[in-house]
Amino acid sequence: MNTNILTTEVQYFINNNLNKDIVQLILKGSPFKEIPIQELANQIICKQRSLKKLPTWFSCKNIYFPNKISIEQSSSEIAAQHKANLIKGDTIVDLTGGFGVDSYFFSNSFKNVIHCDINTDLSEIVKYNFNQLNVSNIKTVAKNGLEYLKETPLKVDYLYIDPSRRDANKNKVHFLNDCLPNVPQNIDFLFSKTDKILIKTSPLLDITSAINELKFTKEVHIIAIDNEVKELLFLLEKNYDQKTTVKTINIRKENTQEFDFQLPQSNTSKKYSFPKKYLYEPNAAVLKSGGFHEIPEKFNVQKLHEHTHLYTSNELILFPGRRFEIVETIPYHKKTISKKVSSKKLNITTRNFPKAVAQLKKEFKINDGGNEYGFFTTLPDNSKVLIINNKIK
Repeated sequence: MNTNILTTEVQYFINNNLNKDIVQLILKGSPFKEIPIQELANQIICKQRSLKKLPTWFSCKNIYFPNKISIEQSSSEIAAQHKANLIKGDTIVDLTGGFGVDSYFFSNSFKNVIHCDINTDLSEIVKYNFNQLNVSNIKTVAKNGLEYLKETPLKVDYLYIDPSRRDANKNKVHFLNDCLPNVPQNIDFLFSKTDKILIKTSPLLDITSAINELKFTKEVHIIAIDNEVKELLFLLEKNYDQKTTVKTINIRKENTQEFDFQLPQSNTSKKYSFPKKYLYEPNAAVLKSGGFHEIPEKFNVQKLHEHTHLYTSNELILFPGRRFEIVETIPYHKKTISKKVSSKKLNITTRNFPKAVAQLKKEFKINDGGNEYGFFTTLPDNSKVLIINNKIK
């Protein structure tokens, strides 16, 4: 940690160059002999990336930023706040603390937070930043989180783990058994230190595979921000033997969309429908959840086809996703569709359709934009159609 970065002169330089071309700044070199230009550039880049992702850190005076990878891998404030609202208690141990964003928000829900990170430099930076942020109930430990647990007699309310999605050779991995730390391998030991564990994983992780790798999964939370899935959370509770609840949330500026169901899904009757007056497209969190047959029961809509994840109804309802009023349903015949959409502006999407969007744009000379939305899709009788819609706000 180069404390020269924290001087008034250097901080002024960083703040004054946030909107400058970083390559040009690097070519000019550092105006401070105690600070290499690479370190200055890193502070500027990290602060730039924190503007939207970590506004608390961005706006706090004299924050010290670590390697930009730590910023990229950290939770956003929106996601971290959501996690902190899910759980509370006396003490939580963050076994893979990183830049400390999750620990910071947990400090509002727990009396004591223990932040562990094997990287001693990062641990020092995080401790300094917590002081700048006026947080006094977080203890930083520069040690492997599992090793810390082995050495302490503490039994705590919660453990929080964000396993690294890279192995010892820095290769990307896709199963919890391959992540570091290996949670499934250490699950019995972890439950000797707590009754409740919250695990954050990549949004790419297969939910069913993860549940099979773990024990006592009480809840799965799928967090999307502006219709992009950012995190999967697995809440484990020792000896829990009831159904797993899947909770989806799509956090948007205008509102928050939520949809919950239980695993295994109920054996719903497979009744499908041709397009009615309104069309519904589930948001990204719902699509990730796979709860497609639960939606008709909860929202009184019907699915267009077993593999078409679009829904329809005659009455307009609130729905966890986008809503449309159907303008026209056009059979998929080249001449018919060309006559309707060729060289026109149309926002198109495919759902359960054999051709890709790029191919369809080229084939029918469709231009992006405009106020209408088109879905190339498949109906209950396996016929292919283009459904043209107006979006409902």
